[in-house]
Amino acid sequence: MVDTGYCHEPDKVRLIEGAAEGLRLLSDGGFFLVIITNQSGVGRGYFGEKDVVAVSSRLHEELRTKGADFDALFYCPHHPLDQCDCRKPRPGLILRAASEYDLDLHSSFTIGDQGSDVEAGRSAGTRTILISQQGSSSVLADFYARNLVEAAEFVLGSNTFNVPQNNINLATAHRRD
Repeated sequence: MVDTGYCHEPDKVRLIEGAAEGLRLLSDGGFFLVIITNQSGVGRGYFGEKDVVAVSSRLHEELRTKGADFDALFYCPHHPLDQCDCRKPRPGLILRAASEYDLDLHSSFTIGDQGSDVEAGRSAGTRTILISQQGSSSVLADFYARNLVEAAEFVLGSNTFNVPQNNINLATAHRRD
């Protein structure tokens, strides 16, 4: 979703180019898709949790019109100064998603466009992909991609079940069978 800064109005939801295609590729590849998001606008009093739910519903609708979707969304409503365990870069919401949906984090990838996404994924034990237009960054991710389609193609081309121990590091996660 295009970052509009404290998005709390469903009519402002816009998909990033390639997002639907990337999510569709991952879903078709058998991945369980979880969105993890910080929503400090709630903690700051800018909007309520019902607004987060409305934006999430609109995101579902936008993706479905393009043949894609996600399976779950977890959000942190806290102010950054609250020092909660669920706000990225802490891994709390990824760990909660794994627990609630029986996801194997060692067979999972966290894909994000912020250093906090990568840090949360690494702390949770997933492999990480940073989406960056430059293809790399000062953020230490396991892999880099220019967009979600490229990230999805990488994930689908990798062997998610045979990872060397020293290489294991969103919350795009594969269900344990």
